[in-house]
Amino acid sequence: MLRVYFAVSLLLLLTHTGYAIRCYQCSSSTDPDGEDNCGAYSKFDKSRHIAIDCNSDESHTPGSFCMKIVQQSAKGFIWDGRWRQVIRRCASVAESGVTGVCNWGVYDNGVFWQECYCSENECNSTSAVQANFLYLIVVLIFLKLAHAWRF
Repeated sequence: MLRVYFAVSLLLLLTHTGYAIRCYQCSSSTDPDGEDNCGAYSKFDKSRHIAIDCNSDESHTPGSFCMKIVQQSAKGFIWDGRWRQVIRRCASVAESGVTGVCNWGVYDNGVFWQECYCSENECNSTSAVQANFLYLIVVLIFLKLAHAWRF
């Protein structure tokens, strides 16, 4: 019984009541045709969105972090009209266990991805991820060309 009391007490101490982070929540996949509400191709417009409380019923994924995911197909160069998607939402745990950082890579199907986690209110509205993503694409193109020139 003492263990149960200790566990419940510890849980209550670790639970931070009254505080909830506010994040933007949208997805390019749910944008109406011809619109870019989530900032996949243009700058994210904070005035068109309201940040939601991550512990409210409005949140699709409750959590204590904000998250921004960018995915892009690998079809050629920037100006060729490739597919791109942005997802902004709350997150309960960062994949890396660290917030304030971005992770990136390439899925098996060739889609580039980048996930950024942060822990301040409305921090997933930044467009800085796009610059880092562009850098990733340039590096991957360079590596592909360097591999092709090998004999």
